[in-house]
Amino acid sequence: MSDTADAASGPVLERDGARATIRLNRPKHLNRLQAEDLGELVRLFDRIEADPDIRVLVLTGTGRAFSAGYDLNSVAERAVSANEQQSAGSAFEVVVNRLEDLGVPTICRLNGGVYGGSTDLALACDFRIGVDTAEMFMPAARLGLHYYRSGIKRYVTRLGLDNAKKLFLTAQKISAPEMLRIGYLTAMVPVEFLDEEVDKLANILAGNAPRAMAGMKRAINEFARGELDEAAADQRHRDSMRGDEIKQGIKAFAEKRPPKF
Repeated sequence: MSDTADAASGPVLERDGARATIRLNRPKHLNRLQAEDLGELVRLFDRIEADPDIRVLVLTGTGRAFSAGYDLNSVAERAVSANEQQSAGSAFEVVVNRLEDLGVPTICRLNGGVYGGSTDLALACDFRIGVDTAEMFMPAARLGLHYYRSGIKRYVTRLGLDNAKKLFLTAQKISAPEMLRIGYLTAMVPVEFLDEEVDKLANILAGNAPRAMAGMKRAINEFARGELDEAAADQRHRDSMRGDEIKQGIKAFAEKRPPKF
C-alpha cells in the first residue's frame, strides 16, 4: 500500500477484492480529523457493511502518521456554544462506536504515530498492526478534557485498569514496544514488512465465514462491555448449526481444501 500523499482530502475509500481500505488523508496535518470527516466516515462504514463482497476493512493513514486525532479547534468552538446539542467529543464518539460494531473484521494499519482521539479510533478496530517507530499518547489530562465514557471503557476493557490510568492520567507518550507490551498493538513490524503483515491477516479474515465472524465479534464486544444479549447470541449459535456456512466449512474440511464462503 502506498503512503504517498495525495491532495489533502477527507477519508479515501479504496477497494481490492474482498478488502476495503479507508485512508485518512490530511498528511500535512498528520491526518487530523475535521468535523466534516466524521459524517463521511460513518457513510463509508455504512457502504462497507452493506456490501456482502467486502469481508475485511483496513483503516490507515497517508504519510508519516496514522492520525493526530480530532481537531482541537473544533472541540473548542463547540465547547463555547451553549446551545450545541451534541459536543464535538460526542460526535467523534458516535464514529468510533460505529467502527467498533462494524459487521466485518477490522485491521488498523498503524503506519506511524497515533495521538489523542485517534488512539481510540484505532482501539475500536479488531486488530492493530503497527510499525516499530510508532508512538502514542492521550493528552486529555493535559488539555483539561474529561474523555467520553465509551472511550474510557474501551481503554479499560482492552488494555486493563492500570494501563488505562497510566495513559489517561499521566498523558505521557509511549513507544511502539510499550504499545505492544500493553496489548495496544496486535503486532509490531519494521516499516518494510508492514504491508506483508497486514496482507497476511487480511487474507485470513477474508477467507473465514462472514456471518459466523460477525456474530462472534458482536458477542465478544458485548462481553467486554458487560452487555451481552444472551438470547441473541444463543439464537445466532443455533442458526449457525443449520446454516450454509457450516455446511461449506464441514465439506471443505472433509475434502482437505480451503472453504469458499
